[in-house]
Amino acid sequence: MTIAGVGAVTGYGWGRETLWEGLLSGKPAARLYPGYGPNRNRQGWVARVPEGGDPELGSSRFGRAVGESAREAIADARARGWRPGRTVGLLHAIVLGDVYEWRDFYVVDGARRRNREYLRLLPSTPNSVLMQEFGFHGPSMNVTAACSSSNVALITAKMWLDGGFADDVVVVATDLSATPDMVEPFVQLGAAVDDDEPLQACRPFQEGSRGFGFGEASVAFVCTRDVDRPYAAVLGGAMSNDAYHVLSVEPSHEQIFQCVQSALDHAGVRPEQVNYFNSHGSGTKQCDDAETAVLGRIFDDRPWVTALKPLAGHCQAASAGVEVAAAVLGYDRGIVAAAPIVATPHARLLDGPTPLSGGLTLKTALGMGGHNSAIVLGPVG
Repeated sequence: MTIAGVGAVTGYGWGRETLWEGLLSGKPAARLYPGYGPNRNRQGWVARVPEGGDPELGSSRFGRAVGESAREAIADARARGWRPGRTVGLLHAIVLGDVYEWRDFYVVDGARRRNREYLRLLPSTPNSVLMQEFGFHGPSMNVTAACSSSNVALITAKMWLDGGFADDVVVVATDLSATPDMVEPFVQLGAAVDDDEPLQACRPFQEGSRGFGFGEASVAFVCTRDVDRPYAAVLGGAMSNDAYHVLSVEPSHEQIFQCVQSALDHAGVRPEQVNYFNSHGSGTKQCDDAETAVLGRIFDDRPWVTALKPLAGHCQAASAGVEVAAAVLGYDRGIVAAAPIVATPHARLLDGPTPLSGGLTLKTALGMGGHNSAIVLGPVG
């Protein structure tokens, strides 16, 4: 399966070039917003998607972000020589859906709306709107697997293509949930940080990391077997569950090891062929410990490591989507996007944008509740 088109709406702004330029700048997308903290009385650092998009897509930033990211990916794919097949499917990776609209539904509207306005709250509605806009008639569904949802959607897309369920698949991953109500529980759990600048708080694979900062994004990919100028190939992947705890990572990491090894096996590649480890990199101790163990046990600490959440924020369901977008754009442009190092790092952690030296990329995404996933990316041909 190849990726033929990319679209992105992130905390940096609207469009994939805005994301790319933001990542290469080494500056976080987050800024201070009022109303955070346990008493909603201070400013908090979050990478929210700014206002923008086509107003004809509606008043909801969520709906506009879904529509604009998909439109950009489809237009990009067409420009690169993609022609839709007879059956085009759609997969939408989400966790919570449009939390801003649901909040307004209860708090502002008293849980009453006209039927048409109510229906747009449903997670299936953006899918229907996209299928209608482009006249696609293939399978369509949502995918949710916590913060591994983007990876899981791409794995599912490959399954659909390999199994003949679709000729092409549009994958969209969306999460706009950086409201104070949603951020504070993660802060209380010790996973998220909103009271310090991202590069100071979120330091994956570096000393002194306190956790992740929240981000928002909608990222889209056109996945196909046939395009003139593909970005990169998705060679294989795997997903599993720890079956251990709704929050904590199983301490032996055996299920994560097995998931990564299964992804390599599915892709038909050996660990020594992987040159880049595009980490989940949340900045929590649990995640750092698990992924450091993966690097040592499976890869003998050979690959270069990237972690982009200090820049784009942790975009929950869309987090791996942002990081896959950075990886495939990097294959196209010969650059590996990476956050700057600010403290004592893992020996293989990249320090800012680096020339791409070839080879394969393993992309992990680990979600709360033990949702493990890994995909293998590489150049085409």
